[in-house]
Parts: sequence; structure tokens; C-alpha cells
Amino acid sequence: ISDTSTSVNMSGILRDMDATIQPCCEPVLAETIGSAEAEELAAGFKVLADPIRLRLLSLIANSANGEMCACDLVDPVGRSQPTVSHHLSILADAGFLTREQRGKWAWFAIVPERVAVMQDALSVG
Repeated sequence: ISDTSTSVNMSGILRDMDATIQPCCEPVLAETIGSAEAEELAAGFKVLADPIRLRLLSLIANSANGEMCACDLVDPVGRSQPTVSHHLSILADAGFLTREQRGKWAWFAIVPERVAVMQDALSVG
């Protein structure tokens, strides 16, 4: 398995995202949304539009305790530790994960409210 992934400049996306978790937008399929709402949602979807990041979210969300150590995520996704850390940082910076340092390891948990904003954006009515 290759350790290379498509390079995307996430700094602008993350800089433009609102760090607070709040429903930004009406459901896209229920009403027409404005430009600002579309930009904010698109930034969140860009973060999620990577198979490694989706897999990481899924692994963490379905873990027994609702959290996982970064050290336990390397083997399941088949990528190097630096690559996994990079993707976890993007998810945390975008508000999808919380990060807690415990000794030398970082532990991650899902932020349900942030995931719900993205989920609700695609709900019908």
C-alpha cells in the first residue's frame, strides 16, 4: 500500500472554517442556501472527502470507548504513523475530532455536534 495521498492545501480551508460548532446552514436539499453557507459546508466536506479520513472517523466512532489512541490507528488504515497523524490533525483542526494528550500519545474522540452539522446539511426537509 502506498503512503502517498493526494496533496490538498488544507490551510486555507481550515483557516476559513468556523471553529465553533453551530448549525451554519439550512439543509441543502430542503432550501436554497446562500454563498457563505455553501462555502462553509464545502470546507467541511473537503475535509471529509478523503478515504483515509473517513476511515479514521469510522474507526474512532465505532471504538468501544468512543475514543482511540493515534498509535492504534496506524495498522487499520495501512499508512505510516506520520500520515495518520497528519490526517488526524486535519480532522481535529476542522472540529470533527477532539485531541487529548496522554503521556506521549494523542487520543482522539468524535465531536458528534460537528458531524451532525454535516449530516443535517444533506437531510431532506
